[in-house]
Amino acid sequence: MVFLKFFLEILVIAIIIYIISGRLMGPKVNFRKRVLSVSLGVVLTTFLYWYSYLRFTDYMDLDTIQIVQDETSILWIGSMLLISMLLYLFLELFDPMELGESGDPKTGKDFFLVRWRSRLREQKRLSRILEISVRNGFSQALDFARHRGENDRELARAFRVTLEESGGIFIKFGQMLSTHSELFPPAFINELGSLQQNVKPLTSEQVEHLLNEKLPYRIEDVFAEVDKEPIAAGSIGQVHKALLRNGDEVVVKLLRPDIRNIMRDDLNLLVAFTEWLSMKSAWINSIGIRDLAIGFANSMREEVNFNIEIRNTVQLANIIGKSDYGIKVPIVYTEFSNDKIIVLEYLEGKSIAKGQELFDRYQVDRSEFAQTILFSYLEQMFFNGIFHADPHPGNIFIDRMDGSPIILDFGAVGRLSDEQQKALNLFVIGIQQNDAEVMSDAVMALVQDTHSIDRKKFEYAIGQSLMRISYIDKIPTRELIHSMFDIVRDFGLKFYPPVGTALRALIVLDSTIHSMDPNFDMFRESKTFAKKYKASYLFKPFTQPSATKEKLEEELAVWLPELMKVPKRLDRLVQRVESGKVILHHDVFSDKHNSMFVTQLFSRFVLLMTGITFGLVSAALLAIAQFIDTAYAVYLNIASYAGLFLSVVLLVRLSIQAIRDMKRTSGL
Repeated sequence: MVFLKFFLEILVIAIIIYIISGRLMGPKVNFRKRVLSVSLGVVLTTFLYWYSYLRFTDYMDLDTIQIVQDETSILWIGSMLLISMLLYLFLELFDPMELGESGDPKTGKDFFLVRWRSRLREQKRLSRILEISVRNGFSQALDFARHRGENDRELARAFRVTLEESGGIFIKFGQMLSTHSELFPPAFINELGSLQQNVKPLTSEQVEHLLNEKLPYRIEDVFAEVDKEPIAAGSIGQVHKALLRNGDEVVVKLLRPDIRNIMRDDLNLLVAFTEWLSMKSAWINSIGIRDLAIGFANSMREEVNFNIEIRNTVQLANIIGKSDYGIKVPIVYTEFSNDKIIVLEYLEGKSIAKGQELFDRYQVDRSEFAQTILFSYLEQMFFNGIFHADPHPGNIFIDRMDGSPIILDFGAVGRLSDEQQKALNLFVIGIQQNDAEVMSDAVMALVQDTHSIDRKKFEYAIGQSLMRISYIDKIPTRELIHSMFDIVRDFGLKFYPPVGTALRALIVLDSTIHSMDPNFDMFRESKTFAKKYKASYLFKPFTQPSATKEKLEEELAVWLPELMKVPKRLDRLVQRVESGKVILHHDVFSDKHNSMFVTQLFSRFVLLMTGITFGLVSAALLAIAQFIDTAYAVYLNIASYAGLFLSVVLLVRLSIQAIRDMKRTSGL
């Protein structure tokens, strides 16, 4: 009974500590970590209190009032609160959970011990990847490349071998990097372009199991026949031919089992690996390889959710189907598809890079065929804002039945805003007119954070780029777009991600079309498209009067209410001017970068003050303990040393962050 009473008293004290510590630590405190820290703090301090003091007394014979009145009990309860908060701080420091802007978790709600175990597994795998980079000489070559030209074939080969031996998502990342010829020298593009994934296809039993598990109906109710041998296999999924019960020929795209868990771990490792690369080399850091890895990770997470690909395919099928260019897109059987399986219309054909026999059979003019594809892509980008973002030769086919163009695989799709569509149009028109000012306006609308740019210097750089392609018969698409990327990067700017995706898609499209027709001039044809755009825009009121009328009515419906408010607003403004109440107000925190900088600075200042305070208080307690001869001085010493240890941890952590920031700033 006595022990039960003591246990209940401890439980009440623990609940009080839980409530007080939560109030002191502020909102957004994790419930599980808070419970664990209080539980550990109560157990630890109670044991130390009993071991250093209570076991030498008759505490079982004392009532609650007598215990509370004892000064050692006050010290015990205060230490319990302090230790509980310190433990929570340690859990927060070493917990790998990422928080969003509002303080909510972004990486799931798994118990933090599970996240720790996952982090340890990731760190072990990352260590193996770094060991691979050292063994292949990539780490040493990267150090050497900081002091000489970046176009280093030895460095490129070491990078390719490192990614190849790391396997999985790292190979796919290298293949994606090989399309960024605006960022990497030719040696890197050639080496990364040779990366190949050797993926073992799923067995027939696995295919049947997946169909039984993921198909919303029984297999025999949907398919008359399914070919268990894949016609294509990749790291994410594989594709099989099948026949529906109604006689339609289809392809079935299956998501590999457990690919989401595997990809989640590997994508986190990939981002960590690129962070290491950025710290090793100023050149790699200037490329923005970490941002590329994050963008790649986001797109890969979308690719393993087939619902997104289904939506993309349906959207672009509707867009392309309404166009005049006669391009085919496979129909999605949405009733049989979900996030792990897609059933698509089977369109038989050959890649345009290997379809010479079909071009000859149907006497297809390659130049007209290429123009049709190009105009369709420009229409998607300039008018619809939704475009196919991966136009490599494996995704553009010539139909075996009639020689029509086919576009496949809509896992990667870009989306441009109305302003970005207009700016891209303006960009092509600026090239057509050889007008640096028009092109500058266009590029400024396509990049982020232009408030600190010297407009004259920027326009001059654009003009110089235009001069390099003036008075020549054929404008090299790759060179022109690369020069735009170089100018933007030189001025410390970045294209909006969808814009960068669109420009890179044009580079890939140019390469794909040249695999079919080496003499095709993409920018000359783009000028033709721009002329058609300007003509259609100018004559639209005459050629489509009903559509113009509807557009005017929509615009007036939006603007009329605002226009009616203008006289009242002007009157109020005049009154304020007359009364001298006009105040110019500029909020520093309205700029996102300023706000983030001040927030980060303040957070580090708070941590610094916390570390110094813990150090001073712990040192003072340690000094006081030297003048105390009672038994509980040992407990006071332990608390003091714990506080000093925490102070050192906080100060070292801040010092490391400061040194890394200085290295990034100085470009080391």
